Amino acid sequence: MYDPSIQSDLIRFAGIEAGSTVIDVYPGDGGWTRLLSDLVGPNGRVYSFVPAEVAHFKNDPVGRMRELSKEAGRENVEVVSANVVALGEVITKPADLVWLHLFYHDLHTPLIQADGATAAAFNRAVYEQLKPGGSYVIIDHAASAGSGAGDAQSLHRIEPAFVRKEVQAAGFVLDAQSSLLAKTDDPHSAKVFEPSIKGETDRFAYRFVKR
Repeated sequence: MYDPSIQSDLIRFAGIEAGSTVIDVYPGDGGWTRLLSDLVGPNGRVYSFVPAEVAHFKNDPVGRMRELSKEAGRENVEVVSANVVALGEVITKPADLVWLHLFYHDLHTPLIQADGATAAAFNRAVYEQLKPGGSYVIIDHAASAGSGAGDAQSLHRIEPAFVRKEVQAAGFVLDAQSSLLAKTDDPHSAKVFEPSIKGETDRFAYRFVKR
């Protein structure tokens, strides 16, 4: 998670409002699910969506989110899991926002693609899940210009322009982008988990809209 001021700026960028229905894709330790739960309030809904492709991890992603959903005040959180491109099979309510934090690059890795999933199919699924005017917010580690998805597996990075092209191909319109998380001194050549760069990677933020 980021410091509170950056969190606040990201929330404004995403346009999260009370009463919204939000899908948090691959929620990790649940930090964003908790924050989104607080933001949408008792009249909103947060779907903590754990892709089936990662549900077998030793840290039990689904179990962790179910424990989170039992916390006081988390009645608006629902934990769901399915193949990443089948989120519409477990989430029947149209969403106002789909939130992807540091996950989009994984759509181009063998783990996620093992059962035939593709980024194109996922983007189409998100498009179908959103209400007209709904937002698709993507934050990820930036890779070098021209690298496309070539560093997704090795460095856990992806080229911003490549992401923009893929998402727009699904019918989305780029509504806004933010340099809030940009780090100009990141050479884009290190794996994001290396101590020299961990937590300080150059990151891009896009907000796409379903027209």
